[in-house]
Amino acid sequence: MDPNHYRFRAVWPVAAPPSRVYAALERLDAYPAWWPQVRGFARTGEDSGLLRIRAALPYRLSIALHARRRDPAAGILEVGMSGDLVGWACWSVRAADGGSVALFAQDVEVERRLLRMLAVPARPLFVANHRLMMRGGLHGLRTLLERGLDEE
Repeated sequence: MDPNHYRFRAVWPVAAPPSRVYAALERLDAYPAWWPQVRGFARTGEDSGLLRIRAALPYRLSIALHARRRDPAAGILEVGMSGDLVGWACWSVRAADGGSVALFAQDVEVERRLLRMLAVPARPLFVANHRLMMRGGLHGLRTLLERGLDEE
């Protein structure tokens, strides 16, 4: 197993219809307003942008994103990633229990030199850091949707 390869999965139950959840997840430029660990997003093209992330650990990641699939009918959002992380991430939004479930999947390779050097001893910290980031994102998305801030 390559210590610089990560596969993440998360399940976000949300009390909002799939169309609203999908619309909120599609607006990457709004992520910094509701997802605390997303520190910035700048568009670099019609279907691309640069995402800056910092969670609990003292490092920032810069990730170039480019749309691979955007399918509102199927509830699928998929991006390719390059920069500090190389790979892909995908949201799949579906109806569930009077609301929605947003399923997140990510398959990436770490490219940043310092993080690669720390891959073996710090892997548990990197995984925990990702979990904290996802927890912050779920809380932020729920708050956004509950308060109707996505409809402004």
